[in-house]
Amino acid sequence: MSAASPPPVAGPGDAAAGPARARDADRTRTEILDIATEEFARVGYSGARVDDIAARTRTTKRMIYYYFGGKQQLFTAVLERAYARIREAEQELDVDQPDPVAAIRRLAELTFDHHEAHPEFIRLVSIENIHEAEHIAASETLTQLNSPAIGVISRILDAGRAEGVFRADVDAVDVHAMISAFCFFRVANRHTFGTLFGRDLTAEDRHEHYRTMLGDMITAYLKGAD
Repeated sequence: MSAASPPPVAGPGDAAAGPARARDADRTRTEILDIATEEFARVGYSGARVDDIAARTRTTKRMIYYYFGGKQQLFTAVLERAYARIREAEQELDVDQPDPVAAIRRLAELTFDHHEAHPEFIRLVSIENIHEAEHIAASETLTQLNSPAIGVISRILDAGRAEGVFRADVDAVDVHAMISAFCFFRVANRHTFGTLFGRDLTAEDRHEHYRTMLGDMITAYLKGAD
């Protein structure tokens, strides 16, 4: 399909319209990404159709192709925004606080809260794993997004080692995997786990229990055996 024609270029007398057009473009892109996120999370990459996404927005299929280039690029943009949101939250964490144990616990809790609040993120990651991370591998933005996350953990681990409270052989990627695994499993497997064992891992009355449990597991591993 051919891309939509670009919006008309503003003339000399239309300078004031420039910012307004930019705001409209940003709003349109945001709306498309919001709806696309819902559709991809609901029916997967293979099941989602640009026609359906366009029908749910105030734009057209041609404009979706104009802004994003196609379904593959749209899904990649959805993934980029989803990953960027949790990375931004991690970067706002105060990892230079005096207590590295409290810092790593706070990071684990932040991941816990984010995954619970954004089940669509879990579904998108699951879908991308089905596709063997082909969109992530092709996106320079996505391949660079995880470096800051590992950097945050590394700084906390370095502080803990320097104070003698963390074992020397811990690895930032391993710690990231441990935190992600618990948080991801709890949301992704809530239905199968609940059916098999009769326990809802996301039940409100168990929220603090699991949140504390995660922090305890991570800090116990980092401190090592007494």
